[in-house]
Amino acid sequence: MPLRFSACPMNLALVLAFLRDLAAHNHKAWMDEHRPRYYAARTEYTALVAELLRLAAADLEPGLRGLRPADLMFRINKNDRSQLDPEPYKRNMGAGFKPGGRHSARAGYFVAVQPGGGTYVGAGYRRPAPEELARIRQEIHYSGPTFHALRQNATLLHHFPAGLDQSQALRTAPKGYLRTDPDIEWLRLKSFFVWQHFPDADVVRPDFAARVLEAWQAARPLVAFLNHALE
Repeated sequence: MPLRFSACPMNLALVLAFLRDLAAHNHKAWMDEHRPRYYAARTEYTALVAELLRLAAADLEPGLRGLRPADLMFRINKNDRSQLDPEPYKRNMGAGFKPGGRHSARAGYFVAVQPGGGTYVGAGYRRPAPEELARIRQEIHYSGPTFHALRQNATLLHHFPAGLDQSQALRTAPKGYLRTDPDIEWLRLKSFFVWQHFPDADVVRPDFAARVLEAWQAARPLVAFLNHALE
């Protein structure tokens, strides 16, 4: 039976409008003055997360069952600001769909709404801890052909044309591996993540949730490979 999507689409245009204004006035005084707008935007984004959670728990990741949107949504406040970052708030609203919640030590699925084409849908594991990264590298070393077949899968690349993000990588071979290893290009990675950006016009379409889920489905075998390594 095909999945049924909500008959009452969420108002993501309201989310984009709020985040656009927040980016132009990213300080506490403005947020305090516009707190009702923030709550309204967060309500609409929560509706998107709730719809995706319902669908993903039924057809993508059974381990999501029993979780609430609040277990998946990231805070808009920045918790790791440096002295060079004067902005107290993120410019997006995001969520991580993983069994155990957004911070669990597993690969999973992500969606963040941000105006100006910054909205992205992603899957995999970004910046795993050293011990988790070591397990993933070991699995690639042991099961190279399987890994390469997954990352080069035509359905995955249809939704994520850039493939695995290679922007975060070691400059040399990780400890325990030779620089001449045939898989060294991939063993050097520090994240194993695919993502695709969406323009604002696509975000406000009534089928946006369906497109997110379709992209996640394409990444499901890769996510399963990463989680198998972690287990």
